[in-house]
Amino acid sequence: MRILLFTGKGGVGKTTLAAATAAALAGRGRKTLVVSTDPAHSLGDAFGRPLGGEPSEVDTLLHAAQIDTRGLVDSTWRELRRELQTALAGVGLDSLDAEELTVVPGVDELLALTEVQRLAEHGPWETVVVDCGPTAETLRLLALPEAVSGYLSRMFKPGARRTAAAVRRLGAHLESLRTLLTDPATTTVRLVLTPERVVVAEARRTLSSLALRGISVDGLIVNRLMPAPGFWRGAAATWMRTRRTQQNAVLAELADAGFGPGQVKPVEHRAVEPVGLEALQEIAYELYQGLDPLAGNEKGVTPLLQVSESDGGYELRIAVPLHLDSEVDLARVDDDLAVTVDGFRRLIALPEMLRPCRITGAESDAHGLVVSLAGNRGPG
Repeated sequence: MRILLFTGKGGVGKTTLAAATAAALAGRGRKTLVVSTDPAHSLGDAFGRPLGGEPSEVDTLLHAAQIDTRGLVDSTWRELRRELQTALAGVGLDSLDAEELTVVPGVDELLALTEVQRLAEHGPWETVVVDCGPTAETLRLLALPEAVSGYLSRMFKPGARRTAAAVRRLGAHLESLRTLLTDPATTTVRLVLTPERVVVAEARRTLSSLALRGISVDGLIVNRLMPAPGFWRGAAATWMRTRRTQQNAVLAELADAGFGPGQVKPVEHRAVEPVGLEALQEIAYELYQGLDPLAGNEKGVTPLLQVSESDGGYELRIAVPLHLDSEVDLARVDDDLAVTVDGFRRLIALPEMLRPCRITGAESDAHGLVVSLAGNRGPG
């Protein structure tokens, strides 16, 4: 099974492209589900038909659904929250404190991700395409399994006798979600952007954040590229030519940053909003040129951490895409490295062989950070 997550800055057309990709996959004979976790719920609009929380047939081999996170909060989370309150009361907290501590930040998004996992693992689907919310919400969504797991581990020490069964179940479930998201053979992200510098800047920060979380991006889609006016004349043609020239400059910046033609797929702007299966299939053909939308994933991805020996010690490469204007901070926290890139921070556990070592230096390039370590870790 493959899971393909579509995200991008709000308004770049990710829902349309997710729906088009799902249509292309189904057209190639894969039983495909496309599901939306975006609270805006425009997936039904893209297909031109109403959708509910459970998969409904759109075409042969193609089903679609829009997750109702509010309904999940009212049902699933209410029951689990009661069990957590009981567990918290059992470790000495009064009922008021227990109620406050079970208001877990981001529970709506966490339940949406849980529902995606349920649909993926218990349905007949070969491929699940997920129309995620805008970039900021998606980054929070993908960080939640690790974040909430840490939240619970601070409340319930591992091995505590009175840890509730509900907490153990939730902990195991969060770990399974994390494993699902960070397995590049199963889950990858496709980032949608428009050819504008401000959008590309956000896309770069998103790539860094996803890499820090160990989540693979398998491609970029540049949407709404202005059609080339050719030999047309007149004011409208001049405007289109100028706009396309600006967009080509942005595409060149992406190429300079290391994204080649195989990694960046362009889609031209359309005069009419694409609605319905036929219009989506036309977009899919332009996007994938009749090829498998999942082609290339078998090539694998660079692991987040790579260790090599150097003179008198080791070098640790952290594969996080960086750019000239990236703001990077690196700190040692016990046996972890605290890595912050453009405001996104993550604690990365050092490989066991490096834990006795001390950091002697660090540098960066377009492929990530290279940290030098040597000897036994000294004071500071």
